[in-house]
Amino acid sequence: MVNFPVTLTGHWQSPQAGDLSSIAEPLKTWLLDEGSLTARLKAQCRDFRVEVIGEQKQLCSSDEACSLIKSGEPILVREVILYCDNVPQVFARSLLPLSSLTGKEQALEHLGTQPLGQVLFNNPSLKRQRLEVSAFSTDSSVAKLAESFDSRNSVAVDNALLWGRRSIFMLENKPLMVAEVFLPDAFAYQE
Repeated sequence: MVNFPVTLTGHWQSPQAGDLSSIAEPLKTWLLDEGSLTARLKAQCRDFRVEVIGEQKQLCSSDEACSLIKSGEPILVREVILYCDNVPQVFARSLLPLSSLTGKEQALEHLGTQPLGQVLFNNPSLKRQRLEVSAFSTDSSVAKLAESFDSRNSVAVDNALLWGRRSIFMLENKPLMVAEVFLPDAFAYQE
């Protein structure tokens, strides 16, 4: 069983500011894709599923705060693993400010195993504010999570890096943050 919360402390930067030249082209297309990651994963497999690691209300840490989600603001943290044909593809950590969980968006508090991305991208009001990327070393909490899986392909871990992206989304003009890290067996690392 995975310890919750896994958290994601990374050096997040805009793709333009970071040097992505050393990243293989397939990975770059996954990192910079502004469409629904859920939809893209579903198109790659027969059996897509979401495993909820945990959800809890807490205060936003200064490490994860941004201009639209302030440090100390009450948030709902949701961490999940996205699987394709029983292969763990993505670890996702979402920060949902409680102030954003009003009206129809209150349903986001009770997603269960429903993918957040599917709900977001089905809403015509959805706007992505910005996309940032980060690498995670072998001693990061998400790399330790990846080690807990029976990995058939240790490409990313052997290279000492897992790659992730995060975005601030506006849903009905309410902010939320979604961070996604590609796990070692992810399609993103396969040429």
